[in-house]
Amino acid sequence: MVAFLNETVLWWHWIVFGIFLLILELGTGTFLLLGLSIAAVLVGMLDAFLDTSFAVELSIWMILSIVAIGVWVKWFRVQAKTDSGQSRYSLDTLGIVTEDIPPNSRGKVTFDSPVLGNTSWHATAKTLLKKQTRVKIVEINGQLIEVETI
Repeated sequence: MVAFLNETVLWWHWIVFGIFLLILELGTGTFLLLGLSIAAVLVGMLDAFLDTSFAVELSIWMILSIVAIGVWVKWFRVQAKTDSGQSRYSLDTLGIVTEDIPPNSRGKVTFDSPVLGNTSWHATAKTLLKKQTRVKIVEINGQLIEVETI
């Protein structure tokens, strides 16, 4: 079987396979098949110049595919800015203190954009925050938001 594949799989088969994977990627939009497609085209170009065996070509394609998936996971994955406890809400919203917040006590904050459906929230802080202080969210605990100065 390997001897048959060595004789029949040519360099342009890899490039056609890469183009096929690219067309499939256009339908999915995940960019996962893009790395596999690029790896197949690279193997095709390598085979055109070096005339390697099918087993070597397949090994190179698998290694390049794993590298492409690793790159995708490492650099292009969307990461939440901070974990917000139970709600898993992105904590990048800023606000202004509208009622003084004593240390470890409650006050009020109005946020620039709605947080979990509301712009005005009771908030706590570890330090004293005066009125009109610009704050950011540190954590959301149920119906109470912990904030700190920017």
